[in-house]
Amino acid sequence: MQYNTQREQLVMPEYGRGIQYMVDLAISLPDKEERQRCANAIISIMSRIQPENADTADYEVRLWNHLAKISHYRLDIDYPVEIVPELEAMEHPKPLSYPMKKIRRRHYGHLVESALQYAQTLPDSEERNALVGMVANQMKQNLFVWNRDSMDENLVMQDIKRYSEGQLELPSDFHFATVGIPSNAQLSNNGKNKKKKR
Repeated sequence: MQYNTQREQLVMPEYGRGIQYMVDLAISLPDKEERQRCANAIISIMSRIQPENADTADYEVRLWNHLAKISHYRLDIDYPVEIVPELEAMEHPKPLSYPMKKIRRRHYGHLVESALQYAQTLPDSEERNALVGMVANQMKQNLFVWNRDSMDENLVMQDIKRYSEGQLELPSDFHFATVGIPSNAQLSNNGKNKKKKR
């Protein structure tokens, strides 16, 4: 018995080994007309294997390009669509450049810093206070994720002042949102509230 791991690796495994065998057979046929008929039959079978993509505009183009790829571009037929050249098809995309931004405190992240910079541009208003409050809660959540022991509301308040050089400050009556895993007391209170509603 021969296992698939001992056989030649498939070019496009999603079509299966049967399609690979058919393509290999088509390549070996001496008559071009016969190869063309065989290729048309293979495309028909490939379209039944992946019918979920049939509604896309370039579906037929993709099938013929897949056929060329499976044949290692050795199938000599008259393709009804334009085939992407082998070198272009095998070319790897260029790596994306990673946006290197200087972040003063990495556990807060770039978005928190950007939000605080934007808040400084706003006039002193309810909108500005609401934004600073949302950012403060996010900073508290980030501290919790980074290191639960370091999560401190006073630290968040100090960091907001440091980031904004004293321009932004949380109101004295500001209440931070609860973050992280609820305590046993919170869970038991939640259960009591549910019982009362019934």
